Amino acid sequence: MADAGTYVYAIAREEDCPRPEGLTGVAGAPVRTVRRAGLVAYVSTVPLERFGEEPLRRSLEDLEWVEETARAHHRVVETVAEAAATAPVRLVTVYSDEEQVGDLLQRRYDDFTALLSQVAGRREWGVKAYAERTSPATGVEDAAEDATAEDSPGTAYLRRRRASLHDRQDAWRDAVAEAEHIHSRLAAIAVADRLHRPQDPSLSGRDEWMVLNGAYLVDVERGEEFAAALDALRGRGIDLELTGPWAPYSFTALDPGPSDPRDPLDPEGAP
Repeated sequence: MADAGTYVYAIAREEDCPRPEGLTGVAGAPVRTVRRAGLVAYVSTVPLERFGEEPLRRSLEDLEWVEETARAHHRVVETVAEAAATAPVRLVTVYSDEEQVGDLLQRRYDDFTALLSQVAGRREWGVKAYAERTSPATGVEDAAEDATAEDSPGTAYLRRRRASLHDRQDAWRDAVAEAEHIHSRLAAIAVADRLHRPQDPSLSGRDEWMVLNGAYLVDVERGEEFAAALDALRGRGIDLELTGPWAPYSFTALDPGPSDPRDPLDPEGAP
């Protein structure tokens, strides 16, 4: 249909893929499969009046719509990933029709099979580490003690200001060093890891410094070991947040190539 496109959620091997019976995706559309070259794409039909190139730009400015779409996308991906090695496709990836999706599976067969082999039997865990922005007060107190009666109010303020900045820099360096230690310990358990950019407080919902935003690909049988290792690293002045296990979003990124219909959006901080 000219007024509809084919939305793609995930890729799996044909011999592993679960049936999508009763599964719905974005915009409440039923999920079906496209099969080619021993691979399966999970897709649904979406209206181009909302998912076409120009309407999509406007849709992405609607945060409620983006959140709802991301939840539906994630639900489909996780359903597939619970049963099979899965390569999640980036949010709002829309092709013209099933034939283009089939062409993608055939054209990128080697890339997809390599990715699926890498993530088979593994899940992604996310770890965020936060440090308080409040600086230690020691330097400020020392600056106050060093102040003399001859100091003007402006000079005394500058002394306190310099001391505060110095303490803040020390606190930041200490937090970053601790985050590096945490990452090193967790990466030793994982088979692969990715360091993402720290999230803005408006996205994280927290005012502290985010000093680690890591993703770790872990063998399923080592998931409890990974979580226990993280728990052992708590209580060192850093607040640790563990999420997962998830489908391996951070380890299956592929450039779709110039012959694809558009360069799909890669959402920040997914899952």
